[in-house]
Amino acid sequence: MEDVKEIKIPTIQNCSQKIRAIHDTMDALSGKWKVSIIACLCFRPMRYSELLKEVKGISGKMLSRELKDLELNDLIFRHVSENKPITVTYEISEYGKSLKKVIDVIAEWGLNHRKNTINKF
Repeated sequence: MEDVKEIKIPTIQNCSQKIRAIHDTMDALSGKWKVSIIACLCFRPMRYSELLKEVKGISGKMLSRELKDLELNDLIFRHVSENKPITVTYEISEYGKSLKKVIDVIAEWGLNHRKNTINKF
């Protein structure tokens, strides 16, 4: 007898679960700045002032808010040095590193999209 492989047909339930998962992801990464902040921290830990310079267009108040949200979602952690003067450094957490592949795909898509749309005009 031949081995018959079972074909999995997508169901509405599978679709609903996937959409729920996408909503959870988008809630954690919502806003204009969070993905950019995570992308910066994937390269190296940074101080607040470095992030403010690197993430073009973000205000200090918004950066503070976004950093707090990312910390609450365990995507980054805040390290306060005990040196004088005290310095605060933000670093991607192990859990946050799981987003690196997603961010790389988003960046690649953005580069391709830019090429695609520039060629149209």
